[in-house]
Amino acid sequence: MVERRPVSATREVLEVFSPSMNRVIANEVLRPASGGVTPSLVLLNGALGNEDGVGWLNNSGVEGFFAGKNVTVVLPIGGRFSFYTDWQAPDPMLGTNRWQTYLTRELPAAIDAAYGSNGRRAVAGVSMSGGPALDLAIQAPDVFDAAASFSGCPAPSDPLAVAGISAMIAGGLNNPFNMWGPPGSPGWREHDPSVNVERIRGTAVYVSASQGNPGPVDQIPAGAIPPFGGMAVEALVHYCTGIFVDALRAQGVPATVSMRTEGAHTWGLFEDELREAWRTTLAPALRTR
Repeated sequence: MVERRPVSATREVLEVFSPSMNRVIANEVLRPASGGVTPSLVLLNGALGNEDGVGWLNNSGVEGFFAGKNVTVVLPIGGRFSFYTDWQAPDPMLGTNRWQTYLTRELPAAIDAAYGSNGRRAVAGVSMSGGPALDLAIQAPDVFDAAASFSGCPAPSDPLAVAGISAMIAGGLNNPFNMWGPPGSPGWREHDPSVNVERIRGTAVYVSASQGNPGPVDQIPAGAIPPFGGMAVEALVHYCTGIFVDALRAQGVPATVSMRTEGAHTWGLFEDELREAWRTTLAPALRTR
């Protein structure tokens, strides 16, 4: 089942029934005014999956940025604390999470049915969804031509990352062990891009993170309290991203790397990373502009 609800001439909501999760997923869609068959970019939201209204369309200028660009941008709503993967067990709070199946099989088919496709696809994620965006490209190399992580953690099996990810999921009153099993279980490494970098060879990759120092890119109003929480989170994802970058370089896997000194896990930083990724990596891989 696929239903379309127009919002404007270039924006609509695409509702897709997911057989694997037995529910309808709403997806915000940006389309060029000219219409036609285009490549597609799946752009994932952060920790709460935009279920709380916090996401790309409400907190950044992506709608204006993509206006006039020859691409269909699809932003799924949902997946809070899911890390956009297929969980090993249902969660009492979150229910059945089969997001890898949805994003690599069910949603691409729905996009093709609704809009057509020229066969070129990319996936990108921010914060919680950054590392998973790279993992999705690794798990489904036949689907995505490019993948990008903005201030995410592409080394989830690192002990510090395991602790941080488990605390994040548990903070939502969910059981983190329902995802890939207890720490040290094979699933953590199977879904770790830093452990599986050889499998992403041939995919156009962009990865970025900052040391966590606030700067102009954050667009913090003068006199505002510094975003101490965001500074700490960004420092952690910078550490995590560094592990992935070291693995890329050790195995000679090409990628566009943007390790920054300034940026405090803000939407200003995320949007700047997206713009850079589009110019350097995503648009070329999608053969568009």
